[in-house]
Amino acid sequence: MTIEAGGAELRQARIRLGMVGGGEGAFIGAVHRMAARLDDHYELIAGALSSTPEKSMRSGAALGLDRIYPDYRAMAIGEAARGDAIEAVAIVTPNDSHAAIAEAFLEAGIHVICDKPVATRRSDAERLQALAARKQRIFAVTHNYSGYPMVRHARRMIADGALGMLRVVQVEYAQDWLTEPLEQTGQKQADWRTDPARAGAGGCIGDIGTHAYHLAHYVTGALPDALCAELSTFVTGRRLDDDVQVMLRYANGARGLLWASQVAPGNENGLRLRVYGSLGGIEWQQEEPNHLRWTPFGQPTQIIGRGTAAANADAARVSRIPSGHPEGYLEGFATVYSEIAQAIRAARSGTPVDAAVDFPTIEDGIAGLAFIEAAVASSGAGGTWVALR
Repeated sequence: MTIEAGGAELRQARIRLGMVGGGEGAFIGAVHRMAARLDDHYELIAGALSSTPEKSMRSGAALGLDRIYPDYRAMAIGEAARGDAIEAVAIVTPNDSHAAIAEAFLEAGIHVICDKPVATRRSDAERLQALAARKQRIFAVTHNYSGYPMVRHARRMIADGALGMLRVVQVEYAQDWLTEPLEQTGQKQADWRTDPARAGAGGCIGDIGTHAYHLAHYVTGALPDALCAELSTFVTGRRLDDDVQVMLRYANGARGLLWASQVAPGNENGLRLRVYGSLGGIEWQQEEPNHLRWTPFGQPTQIIGRGTAAANADAARVSRIPSGHPEGYLEGFATVYSEIAQAIRAARSGTPVDAAVDFPTIEDGIAGLAFIEAAVASSGAGGTWVALR
């Protein structure tokens, strides 16, 4: 359904969306709302936007929502009873509440779009996986970097064998915003991300390390068999890690390195992936998202641009504008939302999802939690190798 379609027809085609979290003072909720709107696949009509009922009602009114609830439980029950219930809910709350909220909406028969991590324990994520399967509902996870066109291009190159046998995977995600004890000032985002009761067992590793881990997995198509990790806390008084260094072993003999840090001055959002195989290597950086460096062995490096003739069909499929016009964070996020929309529409009609549609799911969420748990265990044991299952 295109934007040019008639108003009534388009409104009927849009997916009725609800949101839990993302009220006043929240960052990621606004990002989700913009992403859902960008390709005009969704209509946000209901929400429980804060754990504080008064704030939830005030935030919903500010957004002009049709239906505003004091909490997620009331929302799940209320929507399940309606003939025009929301079809999907976006969960954009702190980590510790994800599992309970997702469970309530799955039980209500509503598709789930959840921020990572989907839970603070892998066992809870596995229980949600079983519930989603039993209810036949989609459980999507917003690893938004999988939506970038040149990430899709890189993935197709590797799947087609352009790099040959994979040998080395290097991924890093460096930031500097927690270089000082920002959580001690009461800053909302820093406060919950450094609180083990709300963030879970991992700090930096859970917040951005899982993004790096998913990106490496998404592009290469491979999950490591084992890891050896060192989680460090450099800021005095901080209760969770703020720097992570991990070695990875793959089944085919490839080796990997993952570094994530939130105490690296000079880095804003430095997500970077390099993959090397027997026939060549690629490099992609999130802060320069529209270009991919490709070096066939023994040949000059090529710069492949998004929107150019050199970009493959997987990249072209999720590009919106011509080359030379940057696409970035919001567009990548919107691609994930648009892919989920196609799956929801297929579920509406009981038809198969187009084979090209691709987005992170509960299985990716489980893999991320397995990574966190293994890294925490490895570091706690002095940097021993731990199997990933």
